[in-house]
Parts: sequence; structure tokens; C-alpha cells
Amino acid sequence: MKLKTVDSYKKWWTLIKQYLFSVWGFSIFWLLLIGWVAFLWNLGSTGLVDETEPLFAEAARQMTLTGDWVTPYFNGETRFDKPPLIYWLMAIGYLLFGVNEWAVRLPSALAAFALMVFCFFSLRQFTQTSKNWRKKWLSGWLVAAIAAFNLATIIWARQGVSDMLLSGCMGGALLSFFWGYAQEKTPLSKGGKRGKNYLGFPNRWYLGFYILTALAVLTKGPVGIVLPGLIILSFSFYVGKFWQVLQEMKILWGLLIFSLITIPWYVLVILANGRAYIDSFFGYHNVERFTSVVNGHGAPWYFYFFVILLGFFPWSIYLPLAITRLRFWRRSFWQKQPRSNQLNLFAFFWFSTIFIFFNIAVTKLPSYLLPLMPAAAIMVANLWSDEITNNQPKPGLFFSGIANIFLLVIIGIGLILSPNFIGSDPAVDNLPELVKNSGLAWRGGIIWFITALIIIWLLLQKKQWKLLVFPNLVGFFLFLIFLIHPTLFLLDTVRQLPLRELSLTIPQVQKSGEELLMIGFKKPSVVFYSQRPVIFFKVQNFFDDNGKESVYLKNLVENKTIPDTILILSRPKDMIRLGVSEQNYQILAQKGRYQLMRISPVNLLSLIFKHSH
Repeated sequence: MKLKTVDSYKKWWTLIKQYLFSVWGFSIFWLLLIGWVAFLWNLGSTGLVDETEPLFAEAARQMTLTGDWVTPYFNGETRFDKPPLIYWLMAIGYLLFGVNEWAVRLPSALAAFALMVFCFFSLRQFTQTSKNWRKKWLSGWLVAAIAAFNLATIIWARQGVSDMLLSGCMGGALLSFFWGYAQEKTPLSKGGKRGKNYLGFPNRWYLGFYILTALAVLTKGPVGIVLPGLIILSFSFYVGKFWQVLQEMKILWGLLIFSLITIPWYVLVILANGRAYIDSFFGYHNVERFTSVVNGHGAPWYFYFFVILLGFFPWSIYLPLAITRLRFWRRSFWQKQPRSNQLNLFAFFWFSTIFIFFNIAVTKLPSYLLPLMPAAAIMVANLWSDEITNNQPKPGLFFSGIANIFLLVIIGIGLILSPNFIGSDPAVDNLPELVKNSGLAWRGGIIWFITALIIIWLLLQKKQWKLLVFPNLVGFFLFLIFLIHPTLFLLDTVRQLPLRELSLTIPQVQKSGEELLMIGFKKPSVVFYSQRPVIFFKVQNFFDDNGKESVYLKNLVENKTIPDTILILSRPKDMIRLGVSEQNYQILAQKGRYQLMRISPVNLLSLIFKHSH
């Protein structure tokens, strides 16, 4: 029976080999299926999520309104957090598809999709096969699935922020470098020595590296060149080819191409904003983030180990085995390998350099490790393609499978108990109860419990250890469809929808010249959806006679502006803290915990004064 199964397996592959178009047809179907489910399905079906996403979306919308494509603005103020590429792409999306959530998130989704496809072609090209052609295709299919189906990629590929675009540009640049490195052959001079030619034009792959690195710098600043530079530097030194690579890359041409793409915008934005831009972007958002804690985003030294464990879930449990099997410490072995066989080692340097770099940085955020996820996917995909095509699975796979079971059980229990650990949300009534009644927690737990049971069964059959990748893949596919997507819709309905509906009401009720205040909280999505400037105020600051809130109200009263009312978006509890009750203002609309109200600044100022004294 076993012999018959093996013969059928070989016959199936032989038929595919005879009709290569079938292999390509399946590959295209596979990539489109994974890309659609992971990145594009329901992409614009939920509203923008406060706090960060609307900042990017509104800055891009302002570019289309003002025609100023140099300086990003949000709510009337400059936004120097990020360079312009993400804003430009969103703005182009607005011009093509209208101002909507789909256009906001499309650059991130397409960046993730393109990176997944590039990973597929890279492993199909450079997987070590020993003439086993099946392994090439298998590696490509696996890396596409693993690069797409992990929590970190799913989260940031579906958000309108710059992180996934950076990962796509940086990952594409690094893969382009390796294609150029693997295919480059430095010509011999007449004396039989390698020529030192720095002036020739780089090959097309090195050219792609320079272009994509420049785009990474236009996405998130200097980190877009610093990290690829460190990765290539450490890798080329390790394999003993630094000077050779430097010559092959034609660095002078590369610097020129890189500069032509990046420098013009930086010059224009500095000319337009001067020292304010330099201090904010380079000083605060780059130097300070690396050397000190910014916005309270500090974390202990082991923080990023948990980020990898959960962010690269469910494949993270196999990452230690994938790394150790490289035997990266055997330098002489790797130096003797053909360049085309060094992709796995390159992925290791890619992964470890980013991990070490951000561990050194003082400010820590989970999104910082997103650019190393493709490298992790390459190493794990190579591990699985080796195991599946080998007759005897290695013992290390069994112990990784045991760890896989424990992780899935812990995740499953954690999901089932999660409603008990969800704290109160100022935007939602009874959020823990809503999550519990939705059944989503149990749904997620059951998916991973069943996956764990299947892995247990496979581990009991030694010949089936090599199949452990498939229950994880199917489990995550089901997890994405039946838990992640419904959870996004639930949270959008109870958290973002009330605020979004009130925001859309504002243009209908706002009088000409009437200003809009948001008191007690700051939700940038209101600016985007209302398409109106919003003044954000804190409750406690109204009681400071010299604070900006009190001064603002006094100026309105003294200047007797027309109209003599203001709009306020707030919550009843925040108004009560100010000493203002419902009979003191006109409620125009109410959704969830939020109220849109109209009040005279004279009345508001007198009520606050009376309450404070």
C-alpha cells in the first residue's frame, strides 16, 4: 500500500513536469488566492481605526485638496512624522477610487502582496535542490503562504499606515540585492584578476535595490537605507566578498540613482519649513526614538522575543530549528558555497540584523520588527521544503512539533478566557460582555484545539512529521476567516461606527463659521470623516484660567463671533465634569457614548466658572 502511494506521488509530479503550464497555473492561482484572502478581502469594509490610521488618511486627503504635495498637514498643522511616499500613494488612490478606506489601505495591501510574490520567485529560483525540481516549487508555494499568513503581516497589511510599505520596499530591495549578488560574475582582467571597476552601470537587480531602497527612505526616513546597508555589510563580510560586492554594485552609480530619487523632496520640504522640519523629523522621530523612550513606548529587553513569538504565529515555534539547521557558525562552509545557495544565510543576516538593531533602540514598538518577517518566512519555508522532500524527518522536528502543540493550546485557552481579561473601554458599553456573547472567543479556541489534536496525531505517525506544516496553514486560514475578520467587524461596529456616523452628521448641521470642539478625548478619525477642522481639548485644562482652553473660550466671548454658538463632540460624563448638564445644551445627534451638541460659548464659560468655584 505504501509503495503504491509513493508511486502515485511520483507519477503526479511527473505529469506536472510534463505540463509545466499546469505548475505555473497552480502557482498563479495559489498566489492570487493567498493574496486576496490575506490582504484584499474586506479591505475597505470597516472604518479607519483611531489613533494612527486617520492621521495618514487625512494628511493624504489634504494633499489632494491643497495641491501641496511637499508638506503633509493634519488638521491645519504640519505632520512631519513620516516622509511623503505613503501620502502620495494614498492621494493617488483617492484620485482613482475616491476618498474611502479602500484607497487608504490599498498601498499597504499591494506592498504586502508584491513582497509575497517576490519571496515566491526568490525561493523558486534559489532553493538548493540537488536536481530535485519539485523542491523549488514547493519552497515557493510554502514561502508565499508563510509570508502572508502570520499575524504581524495580516495586521499591518490591512492598515493605512507606513509600516507595511516600508517592509515591502525594504524586503524588495534586499531580495533584489540577492538576485544581483547571485547572478553577478565580475569579469576577469587580462592578468586573470578581478577588475576594480566602480564606474560601470549596475546590473538590473542592483539597480532595483537602489530604487527600492530610495523608496524605503521616502517611506520612513534614514532607517530605509541604514538597515539594508547593515545587512549587506555584515553578510558580505561574513562570506568574504565585501570588496567584490562593492565593485559589482557600482556604488557611485548607485549613490547617484539613490540621491536623484530621495534628495529632491527632502530639499523642498526643508526649504518650505526650515528648522522646524529638521528638528521634528530627524531630531525627534529618528534620533530620539533610537536613543530615548518616545511617547511612553519603552519595553524590557525580552519584549521583541514575545513580538516574534506572537507576530510570526503560528510559524514562530519552528524558527529556532530553521535557524540552527543553517549552522551559520560554519563560516568556511558558507564561503565555499555558490552564491545562489546562500539565500538562507542571507535571510539569517537579514533577520538577526533587524532584531539586534531594534533591541538596541530605546523606543520599542511591535511594528518595528515587521521588515524581518519575510526573512523568517524564507528560513521556515526552506526548513519545511527540506523536511517534506526528505525520506527521514529530523528529530528536531518532533520536539518543535511538541512545542507547537503547547503554543496552540495556550493560544486556544487564552482566546476562550479573553473576555475575562478585557478591560473597560471608554468608547464602548460592556465590551467584555459583547465579546463573550459574540462567541468569537470560543470559535478561535476551537480552531486551535482541533489543529493541536491533528498535530498530535501526526506526531504519533513518524512518517507524517513532515506534514505538520499543513494543519498550521489550514488552521491559520480558518482563524483568519472565522475569527480575525468577524472580530474586525465587531470592533468597528461597537467602537468606530458611532463616531463615524456622528462625524458624517457634522457637515449637515454645522453653521457657517461655527467651530467644532472635541472635549475629553482625541479621535483623529472625526477630522477625516467630517472633513472639518477639529479643536481637541482636555477637560481638566478648562479649569486653568491661563490655559489655552479657557483663553479660547474667553476670546470667543469677547470677539462675539458669528454664529454665537459652537459645536461640541463629547461624552455626557465629560460634560458633567465641566459642570454642564444636558439642559444646558442642544443635542443634535447621539450615537453610543458620544453626543454632538450645540452650545453658546458664553453659557459654557459661565457654567465652567461656576463649577470650578
